[in-house]
Amino acid sequence: MKRTRVRACLRALLVAAVAVPLLAVPQQASADTNSFRGVNWADGRDNYVDGWVIPTGLASGDSYSAVKSKADGIISGFQSKLGANTVRLPINPKSVNSDWWARYKGAADSALGKGMKVIFGYWEANKDGKVDDTNAWNTMWDKVTGDYKGNGNVYFEPMNEPFGYSLNDWVSVCSGWLSRHSGISRGRVIISGTGYNDNVTGVGGASALNGTLLSLHFYGYWANDTTRAAWTTNLSNRLGSYSSRTIIDEAGAPMTTGLTYNGTAQDGNTFTAYFAATTELARSRRMGVVYWPGLRAGDSYSITRQSGAGLAVNNPSAVAQLRRGWGL
Repeated sequence: MKRTRVRACLRALLVAAVAVPLLAVPQQASADTNSFRGVNWADGRDNYVDGWVIPTGLASGDSYSAVKSKADGIISGFQSKLGANTVRLPINPKSVNSDWWARYKGAADSALGKGMKVIFGYWEANKDGKVDDTNAWNTMWDKVTGDYKGNGNVYFEPMNEPFGYSLNDWVSVCSGWLSRHSGISRGRVIISGTGYNDNVTGVGGASALNGTLLSLHFYGYWANDTTRAAWTTNLSNRLGSYSSRTIIDEAGAPMTTGLTYNGTAQDGNTFTAYFAATTELARSRRMGVVYWPGLRAGDSYSITRQSGAGLAVNNPSAVAQLRRGWGL
């Protein structure tokens, strides 16, 4: 997710590509992932919390009915204000292996009841890019998959940003997850790219992960380029030949600084060029995008804010460009 972490920026800059003209980027075959038009709903403290994850607008003392009621307003806002049909929700063992889970499920159930897709993604607490406690992680996923394996609109992302693992070790972790949950279709499992989810070429080429979806994260603070062409090349190199399996399930930019994201003046500014390149490439390759964040208190990237029981848009021009990327 978007956060002030220098090592993430430095690592991403090291793998950034040299720009080539936009028209030189090869087109990929049509993909199925453009059915994911989504947003992240995140904890204002950051999802890397050592405790319950509580997305903005919810409270630890909420009952199931209170969570669901609050979520109804927020989910409806994602749908009506943005056109979203997917929400990505954070989980961790302390949230699921406790009484909070029975109540927190109201958020997912609200989305599912409104016809949305739900992506459950695991965030670790130690911030070292590895599963904190394998036994607790397995218990968590046993419970989550047990509750939602019967609903085809629910997708499972074993871990967010596995930067502590080598490619081989990460493939091994994912292979173990797939074996343990073999009753779940691989098409409902989303495997994070290596590093900070910043490259899917390794996991895409791993035969042990065939049939799964892939997730990529991509942010405008990872480079200083100010042209769509340069950002398009940067993103294309991270995708390799795996666009058809990939969902960009985190991408975002400043929403409260007065930038205009749609129109003809997208080059010349790092963030407008980045956002245009990301959304246009997603549109042309028919890839899904899950914006970071749809709602998160205190985050200047949040594309909406709470307004009464619903939501208000922070940057209409960004919404227009995001919707274009979604193919709307």
